[in-house]
Amino acid sequence: MASKEAGQLAARLPLEDVKILDFMWVLAGPGITRTLADYGATVVRVESVSRTDPVRTVGPFKDGKSGSESSGLWANNNAGKLGITLDLSTPGARTIVLDLVRWADVVCEAFSPKAMRAWGLDYESLRQVKPDLIMLSTCLMGQSGPLSQFAGFGNLAAALCGFYYLVGWPDRQPSGPFSAYTDYIAPRFGVCALMAALIHRRLTGEGQYIDQAQAESALQFLALPIADFTANGRNYEPVANRDLYCAPHGVYAAAGEDRWVAIACRTEQEWLALCAAMNVPELAADARFSTFKARQVNCDELDRIINQWTCRLDAHEIERLLQARSVPAHVVQTAVDLYQDQQLQHRKHFVEVPHPELGTTWVENSRFKLSRTPARVERAAPTLGQHNQYVLEQILGYDEVRIAELVSSGALG
Repeated sequence: MASKEAGQLAARLPLEDVKILDFMWVLAGPGITRTLADYGATVVRVESVSRTDPVRTVGPFKDGKSGSESSGLWANNNAGKLGITLDLSTPGARTIVLDLVRWADVVCEAFSPKAMRAWGLDYESLRQVKPDLIMLSTCLMGQSGPLSQFAGFGNLAAALCGFYYLVGWPDRQPSGPFSAYTDYIAPRFGVCALMAALIHRRLTGEGQYIDQAQAESALQFLALPIADFTANGRNYEPVANRDLYCAPHGVYAAAGEDRWVAIACRTEQEWLALCAAMNVPELAADARFSTFKARQVNCDELDRIINQWTCRLDAHEIERLLQARSVPAHVVQTAVDLYQDQQLQHRKHFVEVPHPELGTTWVENSRFKLSRTPARVERAAPTLGQHNQYVLEQILGYDEVRIAELVSSGALG
């Protein structure tokens, strides 16, 4: 390939010809379209002024000042998108939506199943407007079945899937994984499904409807306990920081306030290396710890001994010492640690982008790198209604008179 042609190819993003109308909501859905925007897709994000996306109210906030435009979570999930505000109860807004459907390759939404049907914007209605449309609906339990109308956030889906029962202490109530856990799993499956649908349409000219149940997507991460129960009838119980296949396995206090380091030994070699690093090689010969089974039985005492060693040392020092001996260990990082992390800095994981009200804001870069067409994250998430004029004028071709009429009718509310 000639160098000029190679340069032109590198300048293009792989999804530059993909157009997405985005009715997503909160975290899981917007995470899908954010990924596609990173690789060049034009994403028009529809919002409501009267019903603010809850993520706009969730921190961390720029400079610690709460506000609908300063949420770091909103900024991270919606970077690179165009934003338009519509009042879908008005005829004018419906006209805009249908024109955007004709423009779009993909329509995405993340409401409960009844919402799009109530607006007359369900797939069967929209495919009458655009027969080759691809539409993705992503909600907790999917569009059909007895639990399909169950609406909520990813913490509820995590509980329904069984994550909460597995995470916690055996003598306490279930604590569950942190935050809306399934909201961070489901987008990966949604992106793959949409890419497959786009390839299918390119090959056949056919659109299709994707019904993604976020709970079912998240169940992929419980394959081991599900398979174990199916094959062996064994029901996993919460074991705190214990593990079926590692001993020791835990999070240990390091020197300083609220500093911790995670350590796990999968093999006898790793266990011997840990003993050597702690300068207690005789511990490996102790009958209480000389075998994997013995270490599991006596895990409380083993944790006490390890903690006596770790609490006197800096967490990063422990990490370096153990990793140098091929013992799996890592500092439990704070936000400051992550920002200063040399590996993340090398991969440019955090990107500073311009923001119309805040000056600049920080977002995460794409989570993966394509060698020929790397992602470009250059624009902040939209402020409310930031691109109303641009979308109506440049994308839909409306003139000033028509736009003024839509504004006065309240369609852009």
